[in-house]
Amino acid sequence: MTAAMVLELDRIAVGYGGVPVLGGIDLTARAGEVVAVLGANGVGKTTLLSTIAGVIGPISGRVEFAGVPLAGPLHRRSRRGIALVTEERAVIRKLTVAENLRLGTRQPGEALKLFPELREMLHRKAGLLSGGEQQMLVLGRVLANEVRLLLVDEMSFGLAPLVVRRLLAAIREAADRGAAVLLVEQHPALALGIADRGYVLSHGSVRLSGTAHDLLGRLEEIEQAYLSIVPGSKDTPVWTAPEHEGG
Repeated sequence: MTAAMVLELDRIAVGYGGVPVLGGIDLTARAGEVVAVLGANGVGKTTLLSTIAGVIGPISGRVEFAGVPLAGPLHRRSRRGIALVTEERAVIRKLTVAENLRLGTRQPGEALKLFPELREMLHRKAGLLSGGEQQMLVLGRVLANEVRLLLVDEMSFGLAPLVVRRLLAAIREAADRGAAVLLVEQHPALALGIADRGYVLSHGSVRLSGTAHDLLGRLEEIEQAYLSIVPGSKDTPVWTAPEHEGG
């Protein structure tokens, strides 16, 4: 039986001030799968996830969540089971780990099951944790709730490889329990290593898409052709509406 469709983007254009960073984006994510979103710095990955999360509005196109048009800000979308985790450590630094967990979930014990190493830190101020420990706290707090769509944006930025693998394993586990995951990750091989499918963004559109296995087989080509650094600031508008190259 085909898994239920959780997220569907139909010809979405996203950007700032009416200027598109990405245009004509078609993308889907089903329950139980991890979908990697790859692309160079500045191509619009963060803008895309911010639009889905309700941080910014789309310029045009349709976003559906579980078959219903998605609208409203992030706090309203979170009540429907949509969660966004970014590279920023979303903890309250002056509160303890236990207090952060109690603020973020009614089931703090579930977070400790995912990351048992947090148990010995429960009475420590969150601001004293390492970057990796803070991200474990954030991800554990999110996944302790009922998440239907998890949006992950460069969560591993600046973290040690061992910690990154630990976080990615928890994300894969969340998908195996039924969540749909949209994963933006700075290490494409690691992202595709836990993903089911992937999309490669370049010059404002989807240039490649396919199974994670197929994209891993073309990883060197993808890195050379599409993952070079785009000059300018993060998510600089670069859309020129090129033709789709396949997938």
